[in-house]
Amino acid sequence: MTTYLEFEKPIAELESKIAELRHLPNSADVDIADEVMRLQDKVQKLLRATYARLTPWQRVQVARHAERPHAQRYIDRLVTDYTPLAGDRVFGEDAAIVGGMGRLEGRSLVVLGQEKGDDTESRLKHNFGMARPEGYRKAQRLMRLADRFNLPVLTFVDTPGAYPGLDAEARGQAEAIAASIDTCLAIGVPLVSVVIGEGGSGGALAIASADRVYMLENSVYSVITPEGCASILWRSNANAQDAAEAMKMTAADLKKLDVIDEVIPEPMGGAHRAPDEAIDAVGKAVSGALAELSQLDRDTLRRQRQDKFLAMGKKGL
Repeated sequence: MTTYLEFEKPIAELESKIAELRHLPNSADVDIADEVMRLQDKVQKLLRATYARLTPWQRVQVARHAERPHAQRYIDRLVTDYTPLAGDRVFGEDAAIVGGMGRLEGRSLVVLGQEKGDDTESRLKHNFGMARPEGYRKAQRLMRLADRFNLPVLTFVDTPGAYPGLDAEARGQAEAIAASIDTCLAIGVPLVSVVIGEGGSGGALAIASADRVYMLENSVYSVITPEGCASILWRSNANAQDAAEAMKMTAADLKKLDVIDEVIPEPMGGAHRAPDEAIDAVGKAVSGALAELSQLDRDTLRRQRQDKFLAMGKKGL
């Protein structure tokens, strides 16, 4: 059963009518099939019109949609011969970050991503995609493994931010994130990151300091959540919509600012409506990027990646 967002209510009403009609027998007065086709056409037009003018806050809602595909689903569909790897070899395992080795269209690689979970049990297990220090140290371990064996790295970003709990801070959350960013910039193999949902703060940047950073059309990427920003600036979460607008956190805004490299279009109505189609589009974009980057030597990859992020800090000065 599809979960509808607040701004999708007119679409929900039409699709509810379609569902009702499909359970009715044809009569002499009404051709049910024709009426269903007419309503389906109306739904497509309404979807197209609605998603063509989404506000930043509405895109935040789409990025957080409960049925949007998460990292593990991308890995399961795109990566063959996948072997998961666990643990940071320092403290323990963190299920908020999943990863391992496998093949993408025959190319061996290391893949990792932030996994939010799909139901209550899995969301608790994966801590809603919010990693503790051991998660980022696991990411560092996998990236260094890739570097040692000359394998490209693919990361899927989807987190509201790093876990802010006392236990995480006690185990060095800030240092783990900083070291993970440093590892991203230091490895000599291709690194491609895709923001598939939420890209929140340093928790996202820790695995997204990449040669190519892509965002799905309805994903968001920012230094803080809109609610967090609103609570600081307006002292109220009620201004989250204003914060989302001001923060320029959508894929289109960030492409204009040169923070990301490309925007990957989503199926009409968002990735949650046609997840396999969205995942395949990501796979195609990643494969193209890896083919390009594989032509570069290790020193060139490092230098270009570092220069890319240094240039962001210099822009506008």
